[in-house]
Amino acid sequence: MRVRARSARRVAAVAALALLAGAALTGAVASVTDAPAAAASIQNREYWLDEYGIREAWQVTRGEGVTIAIIDSGVDDAHPDLVGAVVGGTDVSGLGSADGTQPVGVGSDHGTRVASLAAGRGVGPGGGVLGAAPEADILTVSLAFGVASERSGDDQIADAVRWAVDRGADIISLSLTRNTVEWPETWDDAFGYAEQNDVLVIAAAGNRGSGTEQVGAPATMPGVLVVGGVDRAGRASDEASSQGITIGVMAPSEQLVGAVPGGGYVIWQGTSGATPIVAGIAALVRSAHPDMDAANVIQRILATARPVTATTPDPLYGYGLVDARAAVVADVARVDANPLGSLAEWVTVNRRADADAPSVVGQDARSPIARTASGGDAASTFDGAWRLASPRIPELMLGALVVVTALAALVLTAAGFVRRTRRQ
Repeated sequence: MRVRARSARRVAAVAALALLAGAALTGAVASVTDAPAAAASIQNREYWLDEYGIREAWQVTRGEGVTIAIIDSGVDDAHPDLVGAVVGGTDVSGLGSADGTQPVGVGSDHGTRVASLAAGRGVGPGGGVLGAAPEADILTVSLAFGVASERSGDDQIADAVRWAVDRGADIISLSLTRNTVEWPETWDDAFGYAEQNDVLVIAAAGNRGSGTEQVGAPATMPGVLVVGGVDRAGRASDEASSQGITIGVMAPSEQLVGAVPGGGYVIWQGTSGATPIVAGIAALVRSAHPDMDAANVIQRILATARPVTATTPDPLYGYGLVDARAAVVADVARVDANPLGSLAEWVTVNRRADADAPSVVGQDARSPIARTASGGDAASTFDGAWRLASPRIPELMLGALVVVTALAALVLTAAGFVRRTRRQ
């Protein structure tokens, strides 16, 4: 396991506490309006800072010493709210700049929006966007789906996750979806590498308004903290949140304000925005508790969420509405394993079963142990436009098609023989 160097500031915080073959690069972005947010009211629009306990959590920490990797369309590090926040980056699409700061692909402003909600400094015009962890560092990895990239979305994401782990990410934020419940084996290795190195992976659930009824990978992968979206009143968003029993917590996904390349701002919606808010909250927890592993950071976030229904977890709300203050300061019992499961254990059981019995029904729809997804295609696309492909036809269906085709050929041959016999 990678050894993490915790800064003195993070230790001090604890003392003070005393306490895509079928991919879509934003597996969870909803629509974005073109109207710019009024500069003078940027921070006034960030209702979630107060309503979700984020400002109260800042009394303990603002995320210093923690690094969040934003795997997305690239982050504009010249935006006033992100100057000094981006400490490294790369491009895995073959289309962007070497340092990942050139927005690329369809919905290229998406990564900058996401980064601002995670760790915006709030120094732009009118105060600018304050991220949930305004003193956390950002790593940017630019990828591109739906454009002329010669690299598959699956390969881009696998390489991006590994790069982020090797460069010291504490948290990986993924506002994207593969739009299928299954994922490629290359993701086993990449996400397993993150798990082995104690990196917390957070992924968006997707958006019903973009045609995503059920969550898709990586939001179906064991160990991943999945974020759904709610409206201003705390209700599951009809437009900006998909449904699935892998959902961990809910966060604001409507009436969001985000930074865009070039220094501007937009009002937008989607679980792509809810996800970096939770990533920022996770950074607050890791900063306040520098010796805590990813499993216990997840446990704190789940255990302190405010339940919405009598069922916990609920297939629509997960464990409830995220509460930043409670996640940072509450007394939560430690756990020995990730409450959302282990990808390594899943791979041991399921990939081996695939190899031993490749024709087993349901083989193509792999679901996490104890966190079975409800099936079907999932999650929305990067602003509804970054889908790369549809799920492949299951092997058994393909086999049946071959059999039917063969039988049809036999019938046609026999019919032809009969006609020829009659003519003779």
